[in-house]
Amino acid sequence: MMRLAKLHGLGNDFLVLLDPNGAHPVDGGLARQLCERHTGIGADGLVLGLRPTVDDVDVRMVLINADGSEAEISGNGIRCLAQEWLRDAGRGEGTVRVQTAAGVREVRTVRGDPRGELVTAVDFGRAGPGPGVIRAAEAVPARHRATVDVGNPHVVLVVDGDSELEVADVGPQLEAAYAGGVNVHLATVLDNGAASISIWERGVGVTNACGSGAVATASALHGLGLVGSHVRIDMPGGSAEVVVEDDGGLVLVGPSVFVAEIVIP
Repeated sequence: MMRLAKLHGLGNDFLVLLDPNGAHPVDGGLARQLCERHTGIGADGLVLGLRPTVDDVDVRMVLINADGSEAEISGNGIRCLAQEWLRDAGRGEGTVRVQTAAGVREVRTVRGDPRGELVTAVDFGRAGPGPGVIRAAEAVPARHRATVDVGNPHVVLVVDGDSELEVADVGPQLEAAYAGGVNVHLATVLDNGAASISIWERGVGVTNACGSGAVATASALHGLGLVGSHVRIDMPGGSAEVVVEDDGGLVLVGPSVFVAEIVIP
């Protein structure tokens, strides 16, 4: 039997499979079947919790998007994995060190019930410059354009609140234009401590929330001088907090919610 847990972070939902012994070979095809919303269980991605290959780490994360492609990291997915790892260990809170394709990330619980909502903080480290603003991104009417790498690549387009741009239109065009794809966010600055974004996730499409996108957006807006060091990022599924530390480190704070355990014979 395969035991999966379904969790979500602000509506960005994941299936989590803890498989430290490698008992369940999983590929992109199986992930697509499980994540399909009409004929499968339904999720934005499948997160595998595997045995680490480096020291001083609790679990290794492999993230497979709903389309079967792999991604380096997910800010919501890593929180869901940490919550499920704690639940499986019988712990309601604590610190989980997670090995990802983007490096080791530390997830700290703030409070919570391991079978309900858990508020967690993820240390993302410093942001990199991203893949660059290419011609396709320059062609999008926006006040500012930036690319950021927080372990995965993002394009942040700053637009006015009354902009008629739709991320469902812009997102797939830019994802296709960048080699290897890219996550796309239309961001509106609300004040010095808040912004809102709509999200196109590489390999998934429009999503309710994106943890790494919230981090990337806060980093980009802070670098442009549009927001301060503590930023609330509003998304269709809810809000997350991002702290830009004095040394440039980025911390994401937001919830993850346990939904159900699913057994597949």
